[in-house]
Amino acid sequence: MDTISLKMPVTIKAKLTEKLKTKMLKELTEGINRAELEIQQIGIQEKRVMQENTPADPTPQDIQRLNAIRQHFEQERQKRADYCEQAKARKEETEKLVLGAEIVQGTLERQVEVHVGDDMRELMNVEVLVEDDKIIAIRG
Repeated sequence: MDTISLKMPVTIKAKLTEKLKTKMLKELTEGINRAELEIQQIGIQEKRVMQENTPADPTPQDIQRLNAIRQHFEQERQKRADYCEQAKARKEETEKLVLGAEIVQGTLERQVEVHVGDDMRELMNVEVLVEDDKIIAIRG
């Protein structure tokens, strides 16, 4: 057997334009706003659920259940808070990026026919450069 068909990774990079930078910043801002709104909604839900589940004379089991409910809401709130922190950091990094910079957007796969004697490193290091959703270069 002298040839075989393989799936190989392709790195997708985008050339940073004003349009892409604006889009990225808008998406990050919307995500932060959404998470902050969810944190407020979680607080409202928590109050409602706690009021509905708090008996007049709580038993130790009731107290344990209420603590579990409180802990659940705190975990959900913390997930959103962590997302906000990460998104704010990414937003700061994005604001500092220089127009024309190449940023990795992800990886796709391609089907490649390889032959005995092919340079594997050359086949593995393929990237596609995109500018405003148009492919401007394929590098190998």
